[in-house]
Amino acid sequence: MGAGNGVFDMSRIQVVPRPPPGSPRWHRIKSLWTPEAYHGWGLRQRWFEGWYFKMVDAPGDAVMALIPGIFLGERPGEGHAFVQVLDGARGTAEYNRYPLDAFDVSRDGNFWVRVGPNHFSLEDMELDLDGPDGRVRGSLRMGAIRPWPSTFFSPGVMGPYTFAPFMQCYHGVLSLDHEISGCLEVGDKVLDFSGGRGYVERDWGRSFPRAWIWIQTNHFEIPGISLMFSAANVPWLGRSFPGLIAGLLLPGGFYPFTTYNGARIEDLRVDDDGVDICLRRGAYRLEIRADRPEGARLLSPEGRAMEARVVESMTGEVRVRLTRARSGVEETLYCGTGARAGTEVVGDLFP
Repeated sequence: MGAGNGVFDMSRIQVVPRPPPGSPRWHRIKSLWTPEAYHGWGLRQRWFEGWYFKMVDAPGDAVMALIPGIFLGERPGEGHAFVQVLDGARGTAEYNRYPLDAFDVSRDGNFWVRVGPNHFSLEDMELDLDGPDGRVRGSLRMGAIRPWPSTFFSPGVMGPYTFAPFMQCYHGVLSLDHEISGCLEVGDKVLDFSGGRGYVERDWGRSFPRAWIWIQTNHFEIPGISLMFSAANVPWLGRSFPGLIAGLLLPGGFYPFTTYNGARIEDLRVDDDGVDICLRRGAYRLEIRADRPEGARLLSPEGRAMEARVVESMTGEVRVRLTRARSGVEETLYCGTGARAGTEVVGDLFP
Protein backbone atom coordinates (compact mmCIF):
# COMPACT_ATOMS: atom_id res chain seq x y z
CA MET A 1 0.00 0.00 0.00
CA GLY A 2 1.02 3.65 -0.22
CA ALA A 3 2.18 5.50 2.89
CA GLY A 4 -1.00 4.88 4.84
CA ASN A 5 -3.23 6.43 2.17
CA GLY A 6 -4.95 3.24 1.04
CA VAL A 7 -3.58 3.55 -2.51
CA PHE A 8 -1.67 0.60 -3.96
CA ASP A 9 1.83 1.54 -5.17
CA MET A 10 1.92 0.27 -8.78
CA SER A 11 5.68 0.88 -8.97
CA ARG A 12 6.14 -2.21 -6.80
CA ILE A 13 4.77 -4.51 -9.52
CA GLN A 14 6.72 -5.82 -12.50
CA VAL A 15 4.29 -5.48 -15.43
CA VAL A 16 4.96 -8.60 -17.52
CA PRO A 17 3.16 -9.92 -20.65
CA ARG A 18 -0.37 -11.12 -19.99
CA PRO A 19 -0.35 -14.93 -20.43
CA PRO A 20 -2.91 -16.78 -22.54
CA PRO A 21 -5.76 -18.53 -20.69
CA GLY A 22 -4.59 -21.34 -18.44
CA SER A 23 -1.72 -21.93 -16.04
CA PRO A 24 1.47 -19.91 -16.72
CA ARG A 25 3.45 -23.01 -15.73
CA TRP A 26 1.64 -25.04 -18.39
CA HIS A 27 2.50 -22.46 -21.04
CA ARG A 28 6.16 -22.53 -19.94
CA ILE A 29 6.13 -26.32 -20.41
CA LYS A 30 4.55 -26.05 -23.89
CA SER A 31 7.16 -23.51 -24.93
CA LEU A 32 9.90 -26.14 -24.50
CA TRP A 33 9.04 -27.41 -28.00
CA THR A 34 9.01 -23.93 -29.57
CA PRO A 35 12.45 -22.34 -29.01
CA GLU A 36 11.31 -19.09 -30.67
CA ALA A 37 8.43 -18.56 -28.23
CA TYR A 38 8.33 -16.55 -25.02
CA HIS A 39 9.27 -18.76 -22.03
CA GLY A 40 8.77 -16.44 -19.07
CA TRP A 41 5.00 -16.71 -18.51
CA GLY A 42 4.18 -15.88 -14.88
CA LEU A 43 7.77 -14.95 -13.92
CA ARG A 44 8.28 -11.52 -12.37
CA GLN A 45 11.93 -11.28 -11.31
CA ARG A 46 15.44 -12.47 -12.23
CA TRP A 47 14.55 -13.36 -15.80
CA PHE A 48 15.53 -12.24 -19.29
CA GLU A 49 14.69 -13.08 -22.89
CA GLY A 50 16.27 -11.73 -26.04
CA TRP A 51 16.13 -12.40 -29.79
CA TYR A 52 19.12 -11.70 -32.07
CA PHE A 53 18.35 -10.77 -35.70
CA LYS A 54 21.42 -10.37 -37.92
CA MET A 55 21.27 -8.85 -41.43
CA VAL A 56 23.97 -8.53 -44.11
CA ASP A 57 23.21 -6.83 -47.42
CA ALA A 58 24.13 -8.43 -50.77
CA PRO A 59 27.47 -6.60 -51.27
CA GLY A 60 28.40 -7.11 -47.61
CA ASP A 61 28.69 -3.38 -46.92
CA ALA A 62 25.84 -3.14 -44.38
CA VAL A 63 26.07 -5.47 -41.38
CA MET A 64 23.58 -5.01 -38.56
CA ALA A 65 22.02 -6.87 -35.65
CA LEU A 66 18.81 -5.99 -33.81
CA ILE A 67 18.14 -7.47 -30.37
CA PRO A 68 14.67 -6.98 -28.86
CA GLY A 69 14.15 -8.32 -25.37
CA ILE A 70 12.98 -8.02 -21.78
CA PHE A 71 14.86 -7.91 -18.47
CA LEU A 72 13.29 -8.52 -15.06
CA GLY A 73 15.55 -7.65 -12.12
CA GLU A 74 15.26 -8.48 -8.45
CA ARG A 75 13.50 -5.18 -7.72
CA PRO A 76 10.51 -3.80 -9.66
CA GLY A 77 12.21 -0.64 -10.88
CA GLU A 78 14.92 -2.65 -12.63
CA GLY A 79 12.60 -4.32 -15.12
CA HIS A 80 12.40 -2.96 -18.65
CA ALA A 81 12.15 -3.87 -22.32
CA PHE A 82 14.82 -2.97 -24.87
CA VAL A 83 15.98 -3.00 -28.46
CA GLN A 84 19.73 -3.01 -29.02
CA VAL A 85 21.06 -1.91 -32.40
CA LEU A 86 24.50 -3.15 -33.42
CA ASP A 87 26.01 -1.55 -36.52
CA GLY A 88 28.91 -3.78 -37.50
CA ALA A 89 30.18 -1.55 -40.29
CA ARG A 90 30.53 1.45 -37.95
CA GLY A 91 31.42 -0.60 -34.88
CA THR A 92 28.70 0.99 -32.72
CA ALA A 93 26.03 -0.33 -30.38
CA GLU A 94 22.95 1.50 -29.15
CA TYR A 95 20.69 0.45 -26.26
CA ASN A 96 17.10 1.68 -26.53
CA ARG A 97 15.23 1.22 -23.25
CA TYR A 98 11.42 0.96 -22.96
CA PRO A 99 8.99 0.48 -20.07
CA LEU A 100 7.80 -3.05 -19.43
CA ASP A 101 4.31 -2.34 -20.71
CA ALA A 102 5.82 -1.59 -24.14
CA PHE A 103 6.76 -5.29 -24.44
CA ASP A 104 4.32 -7.86 -25.82
CA VAL A 105 4.49 -11.33 -27.35
CA SER A 106 2.21 -13.72 -29.21
CA ARG A 107 -0.35 -15.81 -27.31
CA ASP A 108 -1.81 -17.74 -30.26
CA GLY A 109 1.00 -20.16 -31.12
CA ASN A 110 2.59 -17.94 -33.73
CA PHE A 111 5.81 -16.08 -33.01
CA TRP A 112 6.10 -12.31 -32.79
CA VAL A 113 7.62 -9.81 -30.37
CA ARG A 114 6.65 -6.15 -29.97
CA VAL A 115 8.73 -3.51 -28.19
CA GLY A 116 7.01 -0.14 -28.47
CA PRO A 117 6.37 0.55 -32.17
CA ASN A 118 8.87 -2.13 -33.23
CA HIS A 119 7.62 -5.53 -34.37
CA PHE A 120 9.68 -8.70 -34.94
CA SER A 121 8.82 -12.16 -36.29
CA LEU A 122 10.50 -14.84 -38.39
CA GLU A 123 8.68 -13.51 -41.47
CA ASP A 124 9.20 -9.77 -41.12
CA MET A 125 10.13 -6.83 -38.92
CA GLU A 126 8.91 -3.24 -38.64
CA LEU A 127 11.21 -0.68 -37.04
CA ASP A 128 10.69 2.84 -35.72
CA LEU A 129 13.54 3.61 -33.31
CA ASP A 130 14.66 7.02 -32.11
CA GLY A 131 18.06 6.57 -30.51
CA PRO A 132 21.04 8.74 -29.61
CA ASP A 133 22.77 7.74 -32.86
CA GLY A 134 19.80 8.68 -35.02
CA ARG A 135 16.61 7.12 -36.26
CA VAL A 136 16.21 3.55 -37.54
CA ARG A 137 13.04 3.09 -39.54
CA GLY A 138 11.79 0.66 -42.17
CA SER A 139 10.64 -2.88 -42.80
CA LEU A 140 12.30 -6.13 -43.83
CA ARG A 141 10.93 -9.48 -44.93
CA MET A 142 12.59 -12.87 -44.43
CA GLY A 143 12.10 -16.03 -46.47
CA ALA A 144 13.39 -19.61 -46.82
CA ILE A 145 14.11 -19.93 -43.09
CA ARG A 146 16.50 -22.76 -42.14
CA PRO A 147 16.03 -23.56 -38.42
CA TRP A 148 18.25 -25.86 -36.39
CA PRO A 149 16.78 -29.39 -36.83
CA SER A 150 14.38 -30.36 -34.07
CA THR A 151 12.73 -33.54 -32.80
CA PHE A 152 10.32 -34.24 -29.95
CA PHE A 153 13.09 -35.42 -27.60
CA SER A 154 15.64 -32.93 -28.91
CA PRO A 155 13.75 -29.67 -29.54
CA GLY A 156 16.28 -27.36 -31.10
CA VAL A 157 19.89 -26.53 -30.40
CA MET A 158 19.75 -27.35 -26.66
CA GLY A 159 18.79 -30.97 -27.34
CA PRO A 160 17.84 -32.89 -24.18
CA TYR A 161 19.21 -30.06 -22.02
CA THR A 162 16.03 -28.20 -23.01
CA PHE A 163 14.22 -30.21 -20.32
CA ALA A 164 16.69 -29.46 -17.49
CA PRO A 165 14.74 -27.05 -15.24
CA PHE A 166 17.75 -25.48 -13.51
CA MET A 167 19.90 -24.24 -16.39
CA GLN A 168 21.33 -20.75 -15.99
CA CYS A 169 20.80 -19.87 -19.66
CA TYR A 170 19.01 -21.51 -22.61
CA HIS A 171 19.75 -20.98 -26.28
CA GLY A 172 17.87 -21.30 -29.56
CA VAL A 173 18.91 -21.07 -33.21
CA LEU A 174 15.79 -20.05 -35.11
CA SER A 175 17.34 -19.57 -38.55
CA LEU A 176 20.81 -20.65 -39.62
CA ASP A 177 20.31 -18.81 -42.90
CA HIS A 178 17.55 -17.02 -44.80
CA GLU A 179 16.88 -14.50 -47.53
CA ILE A 180 16.09 -10.83 -46.85
CA SER A 181 14.26 -8.12 -48.76
CA GLY A 182 13.47 -4.52 -47.87
CA CYS A 183 15.19 -1.32 -46.77
CA LEU A 184 16.06 0.47 -43.54
CA GLU A 185 16.64 4.17 -42.98
CA VAL A 186 19.58 4.46 -40.59
CA GLY A 187 20.26 8.09 -39.76
CA ASP A 188 20.55 9.89 -43.09
CA LYS A 189 21.26 6.71 -45.08
CA VAL A 190 18.99 4.19 -46.77
CA LEU A 191 20.31 0.62 -46.57
CA ASP A 192 18.91 -1.84 -49.11
CA PHE A 193 19.04 -5.39 -47.72
CA SER A 194 17.28 -7.00 -50.69
CA GLY A 195 19.24 -10.04 -51.82
CA GLY A 196 21.10 -10.20 -48.51
CA ARG A 197 21.28 -12.97 -45.93
CA GLY A 198 20.05 -13.18 -42.36
CA TYR A 199 20.46 -15.24 -39.19
CA VAL A 200 18.31 -15.44 -36.02
CA GLU A 201 19.04 -16.89 -32.59
CA ARG A 202 17.92 -16.21 -29.03
CA ASP A 203 18.65 -16.66 -25.31
CA TRP A 204 16.54 -16.83 -22.17
CA GLY A 205 17.01 -17.64 -18.49
CA ARG A 206 18.41 -16.06 -15.32
CA SER A 207 21.81 -14.83 -16.51
CA PHE A 208 24.40 -15.16 -19.25
CA PRO A 209 27.25 -17.60 -18.49
CA ARG A 210 30.44 -16.59 -16.71
CA ALA A 211 32.45 -17.20 -19.89
CA TRP A 212 31.75 -18.09 -23.51
CA ILE A 213 32.99 -17.99 -27.10
CA TRP A 214 30.53 -17.40 -29.93
CA ILE A 215 31.19 -17.34 -33.69
CA GLN A 216 28.67 -17.05 -36.52
CA THR A 217 28.74 -16.40 -40.25
CA ASN A 218 26.50 -17.26 -43.19
CA HIS A 219 28.26 -15.04 -45.71
CA PHE A 220 30.24 -17.65 -47.65
CA GLU A 221 31.04 -17.81 -51.35
CA ILE A 222 28.00 -20.08 -51.86
CA PRO A 223 24.69 -18.75 -50.49
CA GLY A 224 23.09 -21.07 -47.98
CA ILE A 225 26.26 -22.13 -46.16
CA SER A 226 26.22 -21.22 -42.48
CA LEU A 227 28.43 -21.79 -39.45
CA MET A 228 27.46 -21.35 -35.82
CA PHE A 229 29.77 -22.14 -32.89
CA SER A 230 29.21 -21.59 -29.17
CA ALA A 231 31.12 -22.91 -26.17
CA ALA A 232 30.15 -21.72 -22.70
CA ASN A 233 30.89 -22.37 -19.05
CA VAL A 234 27.76 -24.24 -17.91
CA PRO A 235 26.99 -24.52 -14.15
CA TRP A 236 25.82 -28.05 -13.37
CA LEU A 237 25.00 -29.59 -9.96
CA GLY A 238 27.45 -27.43 -8.05
CA ARG A 239 30.20 -27.71 -10.63
CA SER A 240 30.58 -26.57 -14.25
CA PHE A 241 31.61 -27.87 -17.66
CA PRO A 242 32.34 -26.32 -21.09
CA GLY A 243 29.14 -26.91 -23.05
CA LEU A 244 29.47 -27.13 -26.84
CA ILE A 245 26.96 -26.22 -29.55
CA ALA A 246 28.15 -25.95 -33.15
CA GLY A 247 26.72 -26.64 -36.57
CA LEU A 248 27.80 -26.32 -40.20
CA LEU A 249 25.04 -26.04 -42.81
CA LEU A 250 26.14 -27.09 -46.30
CA PRO A 251 24.17 -27.61 -49.53
CA GLY A 252 24.54 -31.35 -49.01
CA GLY A 253 23.47 -31.53 -45.38
CA PHE A 254 23.80 -30.30 -41.81
CA TYR A 255 26.68 -31.30 -39.52
CA PRO A 256 26.06 -30.73 -35.78
CA PHE A 257 28.79 -30.88 -33.12
CA THR A 258 27.28 -30.74 -29.63
CA THR A 259 27.95 -31.98 -26.12
CA TYR A 260 24.88 -34.20 -26.24
CA ASN A 261 25.73 -35.90 -29.58
CA GLY A 262 29.19 -36.93 -28.45
CA ALA A 263 31.25 -34.13 -29.98
CA ARG A 264 34.22 -32.75 -28.08
CA ILE A 265 36.67 -29.87 -28.26
CA GLU A 266 40.06 -31.30 -29.27
CA ASP A 267 41.82 -27.94 -29.28
CA LEU A 268 40.85 -24.34 -28.50
CA ARG A 269 43.29 -21.42 -28.50
CA VAL A 270 42.49 -17.74 -28.06
CA ASP A 271 44.80 -14.79 -28.61
CA ASP A 272 44.40 -11.11 -29.44
CA ASP A 273 44.25 -11.83 -33.18
CA GLY A 274 41.78 -14.70 -33.29
CA VAL A 275 40.39 -18.02 -32.13
CA ASP A 276 41.55 -21.47 -33.30
CA ILE A 277 39.16 -24.38 -32.71
CA CYS A 278 39.22 -28.06 -33.54
CA LEU A 279 36.11 -30.19 -32.91
CA ARG A 280 35.69 -33.95 -33.26
CA ARG A 281 32.56 -36.11 -33.55
CA GLY A 282 33.28 -39.69 -34.55
CA ALA A 283 34.87 -39.68 -37.99
CA TYR A 284 34.11 -35.97 -38.50
CA ARG A 285 36.51 -33.16 -37.70
CA LEU A 286 35.67 -29.43 -37.87
CA GLU A 287 38.45 -26.84 -37.86
CA ILE A 288 37.63 -23.15 -37.34
CA ARG A 289 39.91 -20.11 -37.41
CA ALA A 290 38.15 -16.83 -36.60
CA ASP A 291 39.64 -13.35 -36.70
CA ARG A 292 38.98 -10.87 -33.86
CA PRO A 293 38.66 -7.36 -35.26
CA GLU A 294 37.52 -4.41 -33.16
CA GLY A 295 33.88 -4.52 -32.10
CA ALA A 296 31.15 -2.74 -30.18
CA ARG A 297 30.13 -3.23 -26.56
CA LEU A 298 26.70 -4.75 -25.93
CA LEU A 299 24.71 -5.00 -22.71
CA SER A 300 23.95 -8.51 -21.46
CA PRO A 301 22.00 -9.90 -18.47
CA GLU A 302 24.35 -10.65 -15.59
CA GLY A 303 21.92 -11.72 -12.87
CA ARG A 304 20.90 -8.49 -11.20
CA ALA A 305 21.52 -6.02 -14.02
CA MET A 306 22.20 -5.48 -17.70
CA GLU A 307 25.96 -4.92 -17.91
CA ALA A 308 28.29 -3.86 -20.75
CA ARG A 309 30.43 -7.00 -20.66
CA VAL A 310 30.15 -8.24 -24.27
CA VAL A 311 32.29 -6.95 -27.14
CA GLU A 312 30.99 -8.25 -30.47
CA SER A 313 32.70 -7.76 -33.79
CA MET A 314 30.79 -8.34 -37.04
CA THR A 315 33.41 -7.75 -39.73
CA GLY A 316 35.85 -10.64 -39.30
CA GLU A 317 36.59 -13.68 -41.42
CA VAL A 318 36.23 -17.33 -40.45
CA ARG A 319 38.09 -20.12 -42.21
CA VAL A 320 36.34 -23.48 -42.00
CA ARG A 321 37.41 -27.02 -42.90
CA LEU A 322 35.24 -30.11 -42.45
CA THR A 323 36.81 -33.54 -42.92
CA ARG A 324 35.76 -37.17 -42.55
CA ALA A 325 38.08 -40.12 -41.88
CA ARG A 326 37.50 -43.27 -43.94
CA SER A 327 39.77 -46.31 -43.74
CA GLY A 328 42.52 -44.18 -42.30
CA VAL A 329 42.25 -41.56 -45.04
CA GLU A 330 41.01 -38.04 -44.26
CA GLU A 331 38.56 -36.71 -46.86
CA THR A 332 37.80 -32.97 -47.08
CA LEU A 333 34.04 -32.41 -47.31
CA TYR A 334 34.22 -28.62 -47.30
CA CYS A 335 36.82 -25.88 -47.08
CA GLY A 336 35.91 -22.20 -47.33
CA THR A 337 35.94 -18.73 -45.80
CA GLY A 338 33.00 -16.87 -44.31
CA ALA A 339 32.95 -13.08 -44.17
CA ARG A 340 31.04 -10.59 -41.99
CA ALA A 341 31.41 -12.93 -39.05
CA GLY A 342 30.05 -12.24 -35.59
CA THR A 343 32.57 -13.05 -32.85
CA GLU A 344 32.40 -12.80 -29.05
CA VAL A 345 35.03 -13.91 -26.52
CA VAL A 346 33.99 -13.32 -22.91
CA GLY A 347 35.87 -14.50 -19.84
CA ASP A 348 38.11 -17.55 -19.51
CA LEU A 349 36.42 -20.74 -20.66
CA PHE A 350 39.09 -22.95 -19.05
CA PRO A 351 40.18 -21.11 -15.86
